[in-house]
Amino acid sequence: MALRPPTVADLLANRGKHQYAMLRVETIDEAAAASAAGVEIFSIPPAMIHDPRFRALAPGVFAFPGENFYEIGDTAAFMKWAMPLFKAGADGVYCSGSLKTVRELADNAIPVCGHVGLIPSKATWTGGFKAVGKTLDSAKRVWDQCVALAEAGAFAVEIEVVPHSITQAIAEKTNLFLLSMGGGAAGHAQYLFSDDVLGQNSGHIPRHAKIYADFKAEYARLQEKRIAAMKAFADDVHSGQYPAPQYLVDSNPDVVAAFRSWLDDQTR
Repeated sequence: MALRPPTVADLLANRGKHQYAMLRVETIDEAAAASAAGVEIFSIPPAMIHDPRFRALAPGVFAFPGENFYEIGDTAAFMKWAMPLFKAGADGVYCSGSLKTVRELADNAIPVCGHVGLIPSKATWTGGFKAVGKTLDSAKRVWDQCVALAEAGAFAVEIEVVPHSITQAIAEKTNLFLLSMGGGAAGHAQYLFSDDVLGQNSGHIPRHAKIYADFKAEYARLQEKRIAAMKAFADDVHSGQYPAPQYLVDSNPDVVAAFRSWLDDQTR
């Protein structure tokens, strides 16, 4: 992994020349693993950027802290949220808030990534958790949102669950850096959640999520081992087998005898 993150200028210059790998990582262990694996762009919980271990373990990644707009608030709240993150070393911020908020962030030189297509926090407006852009009108709206975000100052957008042919057409006409989550190969970065890559999720798995490991089964195996070990401990306690002599510390017998004599005097 490089010693420094790519810059915004690097990302824009490499559109169409290099396909970036991007993951949402939730823990320091995941961040360290993704960095060692060569993943170049991270979406991270905001608190992670303040953890000094993060940059020590992932010095060369472009880090986007991100939260849903309703967890932050209005434009003023976004500014108060974003500035400390940028100061702490964030390379950009994710913003699913208003165009006014995107514009204010960009006006203050904070690199901003917007969101188009299926936006989970706004899915009610596009018919729920399904692809966006399959009809002519909805494809036009995706394009219009890209234009509006670019005009507001965003340098990138997450384009989520948009038909790959529509993403291809948009990529040919926009100067934005496209982070494709189920939007096809025309995106300039391919974005998945570590939970999906590692096979940690149960229930519905999105079509675009490729699973590379079965951590869910491994966690179930570990849970069985936890239960077995804890049951053995409880059984030992209940039967008097724990603590055995090898787990105890003791005093010199003379000290114990003297203490008992003193204690008898104190409790007469």
